[in-house]
Amino acid sequence: MPRKLGVPFIPVLVLASAAAAGDDPTRRAERLEPLELNAAEGFSVARYEIEAGVYYRWRIRSDGLEEYKILAPGLFRDSWIDQVVIEDKEVKPYGLHAVEFDDAGEIDIWFIPQRPGEYPFFAEGLDTQGFRGVFVVR
Repeated sequence: MPRKLGVPFIPVLVLASAAAAGDDPTRRAERLEPLELNAAEGFSVARYEIEAGVYYRWRIRSDGLEEYKILAPGLFRDSWIDQVVIEDKEVKPYGLHAVEFDDAGEIDIWFIPQRPGEYPFFAEGLDTQGFRGVFVVR
């Protein structure tokens, strides 16, 4: 059966295999240490070590003193993004480019990384001021 354009191939197989085995990977997420965005100090966490195929919740909190656009292009591209939660409202994206804070608040990103590697994340325009980190996926 030919693959339809725009349909994620690998994540569907991972989830289908897990479901067939009776184990839903999205049943319970591993909670990562929250990432605090602090205008005076930068990121509170500069390195996350995680595993491919594991379901995670990444909470990002902004102090609201700056506008922050958080990008993790490689991680977002090589992960299945289940949902993004903003103020208890769920967004079910096909993919994710960035999350942006204009004011204080928090955003949760629920995802399953698919491939091992090192994936930088950063705040656009602020990465030389302490707003840079890396996800190490094993």
